Amino acid sequence: MTATTTDFQAWSHQQLQRVEATLQRVLPAPDLAPRRLHQAMRYAVLEGGKRVRPLLAFAAGELADADPERVEIAGAAVELIHAYSLVHDDLPCMDDDVLRRGKPTCHVEYDEPTALLVGDALQSLAFQLVGEYRLADELKTQLEMVKLLAAAAGSRGMAGGQAIDLESVGKSLTVPELEFMHIHKTGALIRASALLGAHCGNGLGAREIGQLDHFAKLIGLAFQVVDDVLDSESSTATLGKTAGKDAKDGKPTYVSAIGVSRARELARELRQNALDALAGFGARALRLRQLADFIVLRKF
Repeated sequence: MTATTTDFQAWSHQQLQRVEATLQRVLPAPDLAPRRLHQAMRYAVLEGGKRVRPLLAFAAGELADADPERVEIAGAAVELIHAYSLVHDDLPCMDDDVLRRGKPTCHVEYDEPTALLVGDALQSLAFQLVGEYRLADELKTQLEMVKLLAAAAGSRGMAGGQAIDLESVGKSLTVPELEFMHIHKTGALIRASALLGAHCGNGLGAREIGQLDHFAKLIGLAFQVVDDVLDSESSTATLGKTAGKDAKDGKPTYVSAIGVSRARELARELRQNALDALAGFGARALRLRQLADFIVLRKF
């Protein structure tokens, strides 16, 4: 284990503790009425997940000299959107899964109507946070952050990507078609995470924001490619969700399109291209580079 690896582990542990504490604080208390809904919201969000999106927000925030107290709210908002999407994706009308983050999915632990409301409430809470806290010096910038998050979650982002995913069951997609789907379904929120973190600070110009966005787009695709490989090769216990379910359900993946070996190569190529996009930032982009390695090399 290298000193750099250890340093990243210490940094990421610190940020994970920060975002977990923020989520604990902003989620409604479990004894607050309606109790069952609030308990289910906390069940769906807390004590689970890699928190890659908040980590990206913190790494981009460091690049832009942002106040960590601002970034933790932005990161929490993105994680709430992500958690809501998982709750809804797992419903019987969507992917119909029973395991998420190593425990029963929200609709299994509670019930389908509660899970539906959990997703609705988590999405609303995310936008409440972005409106309630001062996250940028300029109100115009903060309004842009609201727009970014909404676009990433909507029909031109995550929800649209899920719609394409559902329409593609039983079909064979080309790599460009897969990229189009995942740029929306997975990549949109990952890109928003980096941009929201950067907008919490003042250290980046328009050109640098563009470079950061390009990095996030590439690493978002790499994230999905790695997910497809892990889903085909790892156990349910390792993944914390049902392994092999995409293949069983007839969903097109990078593995079904190009095979495991080529998918691994593609992930490495995307990682290198993402790192190249950070070349102009120098040492300031250390955490983003380390996150790129974490995303692509995790149990890979």
